[in-house]
This record gives sequence, structure tokens and C-alpha cells, in this order.
Amino acid sequence: EMHLAESGGGSVQPGGSLRLSCEASGYTRNIHCMGWVRQVPGQEREGVAIIETDGRINYADTVKGRFTISKGATKDILYLQMNNLTPEDKAMYYCAAKPYCYRERIENLPRIFGYWGQGTQVTVSS
Repeated sequence: EMHLAESGGGSVQPGGSLRLSCEASGYTRNIHCMGWVRQVPGQEREGVAIIETDGRINYADTVKGRFTISKGATKDILYLQMNNLTPEDKAMYYCAAKPYCYRERIENLPRIFGYWGQGTQVTVSS
């Protein structure tokens, strides 16, 4: 079994930055696809970014140019660097994973992952 644990959320002013981290533990050997999904209360989950099995990276249009997804030195750490945050980025951010993925559509991310973290809250307000 595998577990995902997010950290790094918090409250920032518009234009600020945060870096989210996700640590995978347990049986991670077969996990080669990880991503970030966010959710605003009362709304559906929204795909944010993904690193696919072949290393391809994709982002939601709403975060392109501002967010960067990356892996740590070991494949068990996933990051999301978020710059130039806006109030529209306020949400609970979830790390998610699955064994393999290829050319997934960003809008499908909330439905493709089998493993999920508990989430970390990001608040953007002045």
C-alpha cells in the first residue's frame, strides 16, 4: 500500500508564492505517474498539473506560466512551485498518483488517479 502526504500550504497575498511538497511512502515501486488536483468547497475537483510516465509534463491553462511541477532527487517526492498566486488559486490541493499514465487530458485528472493524499490548503487574500 502507498501513502501520500502533502505539505507546504498556507496563506499568502496575491502575487505571492508557495511550494507544495508531496511525499510518497510505503510501496512506491510501481508508481510512475503523479500529479496535483485542487478543489474549492462546493465545486468539483480540478486538474492542475501532471508528470506522466515518460516524463511529459502538462498543466491546466489557468496555471501555465505560473506553476511548475517537478520531482525531487528521488521519485518519491513531488513538488508544485506556485508563483504569482491569485485569489482564484485558493483551494485544497491534493497530490495524487497511479502506476502509469500517457497523454492524459488535464480535465480528466480528478478521475484517473487511484492514490490520493489528504490535501493541503492554499489561501490567497489581501
